[in-house]
Amino acid sequence: MDLALLRTFVAVHRAGSFTRAAALLGLSQPAVTSQIRTLERRLGRPLFVRRARGVTPTAVGDELAHKAAPHLDALLEITETERDPGAGLRTLHLAGPPEFLTLRVLPALTPLTTQGQMLRTSMPPDAEDALDGLAAGHHDLVVTTARPRGELFSSAVLCDEEHVLVAAPYWAALVDPAALRDRGPAALTGIPVVEVHESLPLLSRYWAEVFDTPPAATATAVVPDLRAVLECAAAGGGLAVLPRYLCDGALKSGRLVALLDPPVPPLRTWFLAVRAGTLAHPHLARAYELLLRAASDW
Repeated sequence: MDLALLRTFVAVHRAGSFTRAAALLGLSQPAVTSQIRTLERRLGRPLFVRRARGVTPTAVGDELAHKAAPHLDALLEITETERDPGAGLRTLHLAGPPEFLTLRVLPALTPLTTQGQMLRTSMPPDAEDALDGLAAGHHDLVVTTARPRGELFSSAVLCDEEHVLVAAPYWAALVDPAALRDRGPAALTGIPVVEVHESLPLLSRYWAEVFDTPPAATATAVVPDLRAVLECAAAGGGLAVLPRYLCDGALKSGRLVALLDPPVPPLRTWFLAVRAGTLAHPHLARAYELLLRAASDW
């Protein structure tokens, strides 16, 4: 049987869509459709049921994927290693938000880069773009706060991130902690707000989980990088909601002050995502395992 047909079949099975599989394989959608039809004719059985959105494997399709996929992954690894003896250290393409990559992920991957691992990073504007890029084969590994769904992805929980309501000492001195606990956001009236987006994503999450109400304020300053939000807030630009890992140094030095210590602080979960089946590649598996080990201390 033609291995190219089986490779296309496994890609469709994992992607759940002819279109997504075509993007992963670098083929046109009609070419993928033609190959699947050829394979179905040779086997004499349908492998997929066509749906309005994507395809669903038949029982025969599931059985064939279960048997064929591990062997195809192994063959791919062998052929790539034969073609390039340094394939075990071939380039790793990583994507995620700039702050988390800068302060968490890239330092954790330093042991690999010092061993010769090539690394290239991308910083898509949002989690959806990052996962679309992963599905299309532009990235090998993505760190994201959006839970990856569907059979196309394999993912693990990386860590939880605590959010803290902070301001510079000048503004903090004007806030009565007891009034903030009792009256909620009303105790913050008049203090400017610094955020990463007009929609106030961090403030809205904090307000919903701690105060059980949406924020009434609008952002005074919008800067699309949490490190810039930190610096703006520390300079007296207003209050902000920041991840503790990012602002911990500023809190310890006194540049920022935590305005509230809620009994249950808001948390955001980070996920580590790859395309299903790609952890068979040693260079990707090494990075994946290294990040999971490092995250136990985050």
